[in-house]
Parts: sequence; structure tokens; C-alpha cells
Amino acid sequence: MSKIIEVHGLTKRYGDQTVVKGIDFSVEKGEIFGILGPNGAGKTTTLEMLEALRTIDDGTAVIDGIDVAKHPKKIKDIIGIQLQSTNFYDHLTLTEQLKMFASLYGNMIDVAALLAKVQLTEKAKNYVEQLSGGQKQRFAIASTLVNNPKVLFLDEPTTGLDPQARRNLWELIKQIREEGVTIVLTTHYMDEAELLCDRLAIMDNGQIITTDSPHNLIQQLLKRGFKKKQVVEQANLEDVFIDLTGKAIRD
Repeated sequence: MSKIIEVHGLTKRYGDQTVVKGIDFSVEKGEIFGILGPNGAGKTTTLEMLEALRTIDDGTAVIDGIDVAKHPKKIKDIIGIQLQSTNFYDHLTLTEQLKMFASLYGNMIDVAALLAKVQLTEKAKNYVEQLSGGQKQRFAIASTLVNNPKVLFLDEPTTGLDPQARRNLWELIKQIREEGVTIVLTTHYMDEAELLCDRLAIMDNGQIITTDSPHNLIQQLLKRGFKKKQVVEQANLEDVFIDLTGKAIRD
């Protein structure tokens, strides 16, 4: 695998406060890379610098050979961005919105195929305000794919979703990765990170504490002598909920 994102000494300051403190990491082409950390750790600011939405004060970030600070327009042409809160136009249908987004890149897209990918075919003529929370998140991801991005950034994509919607979005994320798109995501859900991420970085106080695969990080903790009371169950409450109410999305 080759590196598609390389970050060295990435720094962001607001006045006297340094919120991202010279971090280094890389992302391999075709992997799902997670950034975890408590609120205020610098996760979203890091993503926004990579997305060319915030200026980089020090250090470098290179995506697919393109320097983010020097060529922000080129970066925006090769990435997709799903923000924590995405605003759409009130009086355009899903079909009309996707066509409009694609036109901004000068692209022609198969809108029906894109809506089918995110299971919104039957909502093609609806407005965004008529969608459920899970549908809005799936549509937000669809809108990020109109330019056929090489890298997709997802900032807490499943926050506030019910178990069915979360699991459906997990499957969509894995499907997008299987199609060759590299994915960088933030999340507060440890089960989500463990299930989806090939590797992850853990941030705190603007610094990266460690970077490795979820499995290796767990094994390292155990080797340091960590123990907790073990109750081995073949299922958990979420499994019960899904089994009783069904895995299908409630649209």
C-alpha cells in the first residue's frame, strides 16, 4: 500500500492557544483511518486543515501528492467532506441537489445510481427536510461522492442515529472503501472505530498519543497488565434491539 495522506508537524493556533500541536501521521491508500479523542482534542480542527477549510499555521499536509496549503482548490477537487452539520437547500429535491453539486465540479453523474447506493431511490423527489436523521446522513454522504473523491472525510457520521441507521451507515462506509476510496473519520463511538478502522490515531490536548490498528492497541493495553471483570456474552442489548425490531431501515 502507498501513502495517500502525509502529515508532518501540522499546527493550528488561535491567538495564544495552540489547538493542534505539531502532529505527524500518514494514511495508506484504500484504508479507513480513524481519529479519536475527547471533545477539544483537536480532531475536527485537524480534519478542517486537511480539507483546506482552515489555514495551516505550521507544518505540511499532502494529499495524493498535492500540498494542501499551496493548492487548496486542487485538494477540494479530489476529496469529499461530510461535516457534523450539513446544510442543504430547502426548495430543491434530492435529485436536483445532487445535479447542482455535480455541476459545481463540471461533472455529469448518474443521480439514480447514486441515490440507489445510499438507499434513497424512493426519496428522489423529496426535500431534505422530509428525511429522517439516518436518511439525511446517507444523503450527506451521497453529496460528497458527486466528484468521485479519492479521499472521503467523515466527521462523526453516526452521531444521533438509532441502531439500525448506524449499522446501515457502517455498511455504506465499508462499501465506499471497497470501491477504492480512502476514508478518514472521527467518532466518539469506540465500537464503531473498532469495527470500521484499519488504523487509528488517538488525540488528546492537540497531540497524537499513539497510532496503530485497533487490535494492536488493545493487545498493547493487555500486555501492560490491564485487566477488567470479564462477562462473556454472545450478544449485547443492541443485538437484542436489532433482533426484535429488525435490521431494515425505518424510513
